[in-house]
Amino acid sequence: MDAILEQFKQSAEKTFIYLKEDFKSIRTGKSNPALLENLIIETYGGQSKLKLLELATIMTEGPTALSVTPFDPATLSDIEKTILKSSLGITPSIQGHRLLAKIPPLSQEQREKLVRLINQKTEEKKNVIRNYRDDARKKIKQLFESKEISEDEKYRIEKDIDSETQKMMEHLQKIRESKEREIMQI
Repeated sequence: MDAILEQFKQSAEKTFIYLKEDFKSIRTGKSNPALLENLIIETYGGQSKLKLLELATIMTEGPTALSVTPFDPATLSDIEKTILKSSLGITPSIQGHRLLAKIPPLSQEQREKLVRLINQKTEEKKNVIRNYRDDARKKIKQLFESKEISEDEKYRIEKDIDSETQKMMEHLQKIRESKEREIMQI
């Protein structure tokens, strides 16, 4: 019975990790290498598609710039094109064998759009956790119907799952609020 609860918790933990990773790629006013890491770069004449993280070293250059140094200088122009095409609104400039990407400040309208995006992603993850909860409840019901657990055990486990779900929803809310503060900070 506790295995069901444990499996539920582990699934929910993965959801938190995915949400945090998702949030890293959402732009704030500060430079963060995670903004560019997952951009897919089509390089070597379109023969390969790689994440920028696999093609270059990305470092912060002060609070509003990122430095991208490719392992192979031949990929520099492909990286520049991809960053320009991205929806990040970043304009890179080539400086020798590296690229400097200045992060422009966010307008109020952009901030509000990002907050809506964060709310949407958080809501999606809440639904994922609700689905995990529903799956756990179905397993408990099956165990009860096949008389493997008593009615008291069924209610106890359901109560534990409900209380865990509540804690998880509150945790998701805290993650969302933290990211929202980060975006709205000028």
